[in-house]
Amino acid sequence: MDFDPLHPRQIVPDEPPRRRRKLWWATAVGAALGLLLLIAGPAIYQALNPPPPPPPPKPEIRQRVITGSIVPGETLSLLFGRFVPTQDVHGLVEKVRPYFKPKDLCAGQSYQVCLTEDRFARFAYDINRDEQLIITRQDSGYEVRRTPIPYEIKVERVRGVISSSLFETVNSIGEEDSLALLLADIFAYDVDFILDIREGDSFQALVEKRYRDGKPAGYGKLLAAEFTNQGETFQAILFRDGSRAEAYYAPDGKSRRQQFLRAPLEFSRISSGFTMRRFHPIAKTWRSHPAIDYAAPTGTPIRSVGDGTVIAKGYSDGNGNYVKIRHSNGYETMYLHMSRHGRISQGGRVAQGQVIGFVGSTGLATGPHLCFRMTRNSAPVNPGKVRSIAAEPISRGNLPVFTAQAATMLAQLSDRTPRVAEAAAPTGRRTN
Repeated sequence: MDFDPLHPRQIVPDEPPRRRRKLWWATAVGAALGLLLLIAGPAIYQALNPPPPPPPPKPEIRQRVITGSIVPGETLSLLFGRFVPTQDVHGLVEKVRPYFKPKDLCAGQSYQVCLTEDRFARFAYDINRDEQLIITRQDSGYEVRRTPIPYEIKVERVRGVISSSLFETVNSIGEEDSLALLLADIFAYDVDFILDIREGDSFQALVEKRYRDGKPAGYGKLLAAEFTNQGETFQAILFRDGSRAEAYYAPDGKSRRQQFLRAPLEFSRISSGFTMRRFHPIAKTWRSHPAIDYAAPTGTPIRSVGDGTVIAKGYSDGNGNYVKIRHSNGYETMYLHMSRHGRISQGGRVAQGQVIGFVGSTGLATGPHLCFRMTRNSAPVNPGKVRSIAAEPISRGNLPVFTAQAATMLAQLSDRTPRVAEAAAPTGRRTN
């Protein structure tokens, strides 16, 4: 009676399966919520925690560039007075003086001024073809410096055959007049470009062409050149021999520079040659004319044909404005009928090629021309027949280096295909 088991049909079913189902659903819902938080959590976080607003944009700095040209009579003080505070003008001019003489400010030369928020920031002025004056405003004051102009340089070969004149030929091949002047300077000791030029003469040269802001800006150095005159060929290579200044030499190392230039004018014509008997157009008498007359426009620069000392500078009724120069080896030269003298003084030294005066018609002259005379030991000599002494050749120590460089340059000159170099970086360096 104590043990009375229940009938099987009366046994209550076990509950664990229901609990397992509830646990499974709870787990699934939790996983789904976790996955949802994992995916949408950052967005929810950003929505609940928005980033701070970005700072307002910085105001744009206004910059302005003003270009202009120096007008006649303008000074640095007047120029600076338009762009810098009045109290800074005098101090700025004084700060510039060690780098550039204010009196050398050249009318017509261009300048550039940069303004930041209408305040002076930078000034640039081309002193010459190679250097420029730069002024910048710093927190501590004004900074002044003299720097090379940053040209882009290409080395090109140019060629021409003369049909009338060197100038016209140079222009006909698309080059500037200044290239003709460079050629005339190099070969002035060998060729009289007034008397000796003939149709069929030719030239070729390796020359640096300068570019600035992508635009042509003239020529740099003429590295090598060749000129054929009346069947005779002259060659010149630019080379620096040690501490000497750069100069032109023949392929064998001899200097192209001689004691005298062939003519005191770069380009002109002979109006009267050297003769001991000539009918004077004003005096109406027969006189000796131990000189060469060069007809040229008034104001044409007159060059000293050689290094020397000015022993006379003045005016006379017959000679007009004149200059007399003593050279070495007993030579003296006279330059007559000038319109005015150059920047020379009696007793002062002059260099070969230096401008000593300008063509005119002062004294007994029928028109603008230069009467050029030369004597040796007080005796008249024909300037056109003087063969002077060459300058020093290349030193033995540097001759092998020069020979190699000359061979390279002459090989480029002999190339029948025009050769144009790659553009150089705008640092003033050239490419070959």
